Amino acid sequence: MTMDNIAAGLSPAVAKPAHVPDAAVYDFDMYLDPGLTQDPHKRVLELLRVAPPVFWTPRNMGHWVVTGHAENYALSRDTAAFTSNIAPPEAMAALRAHLPPDFGHIPNATPINLDPPAHTIYRAPLQAAFSPKAMAARKEDIRAFAGELIDAVAKQGHCDFISAVAEPLPVTVFLKMLGLPVERLAEFRVLVHEHLAPAQSPIDYVFRSRKVADAMRETLEARRTEPKDDLISLLWQAEVDGKPMTMELMEDYGVLLFIAGLDTVINGIGYGIRHLALNPVFQNELRASPKLIPEAAEEILRRYTFTVPVRAVAKNTELGGWAMKRGERVVIFLPGADLDAREFPAPDKFDMNRENKMHIAFGVGPHRCLGSHLARVELQVVYEEVLARLPLFRLDETRPARFHAGNILAIDSLPIRWD
Repeated sequence: MTMDNIAAGLSPAVAKPAHVPDAAVYDFDMYLDPGLTQDPHKRVLELLRVAPPVFWTPRNMGHWVVTGHAENYALSRDTAAFTSNIAPPEAMAALRAHLPPDFGHIPNATPINLDPPAHTIYRAPLQAAFSPKAMAARKEDIRAFAGELIDAVAKQGHCDFISAVAEPLPVTVFLKMLGLPVERLAEFRVLVHEHLAPAQSPIDYVFRSRKVADAMRETLEARRTEPKDDLISLLWQAEVDGKPMTMELMEDYGVLLFIAGLDTVINGIGYGIRHLALNPVFQNELRASPKLIPEAAEEILRRYTFTVPVRAVAKNTELGGWAMKRGERVVIFLPGADLDAREFPAPDKFDMNRENKMHIAFGVGPHRCLGSHLARVELQVVYEEVLARLPLFRLDETRPARFHAGNILAIDSLPIRWD
């Protein structure tokens, strides 16, 4: 580790495996890279210029990073070579030997950590709850809540848009949908940040998942005997592969829904509002023609894709010209895929008229984001209500935005002002 890396506060570097050639190595810390924490997508564009579309990094215990669009697309659809089951039974058994005897069930986020055909079976109980029809039915309630949040700060002339709107809106919507107490929002957000932070070893994730499941335990128990009109109650009534629901499986579902539902859309909203604040002419174009907002939301998703899923190599294979060995970790760097100039000419340009509009911000293949329909409703509604209720707004020149990186390229703070 060089003095520069120490100064930058990067994670420790590990030795390069013998099968990885020097040409495949690029030193990149997906959590602590300084560029990612200053201006994430500017750094992603640079990464695409200076590193191969598939590379190996010695940071965070050593792993592969896939930034290219074609490579991400191929990887995401090849579940035989790249597994979502990053903690197989043998690995879990080895971890259990290091846990206290009374630790209990190790929650395994389901169905995202499964491969087909099991993935299809375990995803089925969630399909109807997240269908386009079900999400459209929530649209006006979401709109009313968005209006309340925006009106609450409108007379101030400024706000941190993340804490004022982008965080409370989707998190409250999802907590109500799931059936968790909204008054615990702040506590739950802390848990999400802890869960997504860098880990020193796989066992860290075990303890974090158990902590999330424990935070949900009281509600899970209550809905088991006293169901309500929420997703937890719906899951208790479901059968999976012909078998009744169990508490262990409810914890598995719960961990996935908790982490996915309480973090991702916040950042989608934040990047959209940041783009509008940086582009006043475009902001006013959308005010004049609100019908363009759905199309604008899609180009915002492409330009500022922010999720970074993880896979493990299931069998010795090759991707991007490099040999990969069974058991190695791979991150699907979707922000890079949607800024890949080989797929999107002039990828840094925001262009709603571009010929190819098929972004993969929600992923591709069997694990395409289950919550994409809800996310689209929330994004479009927030943009519509902000543009209708606030005058021309800009970034607050006295307080820069703050970001953090990892499995999400996240916006922590987005101060804006208006006159």
